[in-house]
Amino acid sequence: MTTLLYDGSFEGLLTAVFDVYDRRLGHVRLEKNELRETALFEDVIKITTDDRRAVRVLRGLRQRLSDMGVQRLYTAYLCDTAAEDNILLGYIRYVFDSAQNIEEDYGNKYVMRVSELVKMMRREKHRMEAFIRFKKLKDETFYAAIEPDFNVLPLLIKHFKSRYADQKWIIYDLKRCYGLYYDLHDTQFISLDFATAKPEHTVYAYSEEEGLYQDLWKNYFKSANIPARKNTKLHLRHIPKRYWKHLTEKI
Repeated sequence: MTTLLYDGSFEGLLTAVFDVYDRRLGHVRLEKNELRETALFEDVIKITTDDRRAVRVLRGLRQRLSDMGVQRLYTAYLCDTAAEDNILLGYIRYVFDSAQNIEEDYGNKYVMRVSELVKMMRREKHRMEAFIRFKKLKDETFYAAIEPDFNVLPLLIKHFKSRYADQKWIIYDLKRCYGLYYDLHDTQFISLDFATAKPEHTVYAYSEEEGLYQDLWKNYFKSANIPARKNTKLHLRHIPKRYWKHLTEKI
């Protein structure tokens, strides 16, 4: 068994696949550099991300998978859990080692698991699209903090860029310490300092009328609520408690 250490990036994953075939490796285990545990007599290869090698592997995937299939693979990668690294590696190797398109071969454990990961990611993406609440900053930019279970931020670009095309906004993933910024023209990934500051300090970054807007939003939800039709179990199923601290109407 050979352990491959990579940097956790999608390009790094594709480079690792290139090295598997270039070195003619059989049984391998893929791990992120920071998660590696040293073992005696362990056969370890450190993968250096190489964009040219990654592009060659990506080109090969596009020849064997549909456009949707490549997109689904990337979506599964964004799940961002260490336990799935070897599933993705196994899936890609299965793609290259098979004579036919394997996208619907759900009898294969790798194909089945990738399908499950894609469903999980899409569910989280839809929840973020519904649960994100923006707050207006003093510089007229709208800011929203999120803490999704998975790394769905890259999947939110199209939706929010289309829906809020006329205003500057930032969606910041507090769990992964990076965000998405739209400047009325393009989107870019950013890192912020104040996103992790204490609430009593960050409140000064918001515009003066933000408090009024939040009160109006809370009153709307209160007036629209029908106590006689309250169903707590159903409510929690659609809006799990882990999302509440970033919902204006729940604060």
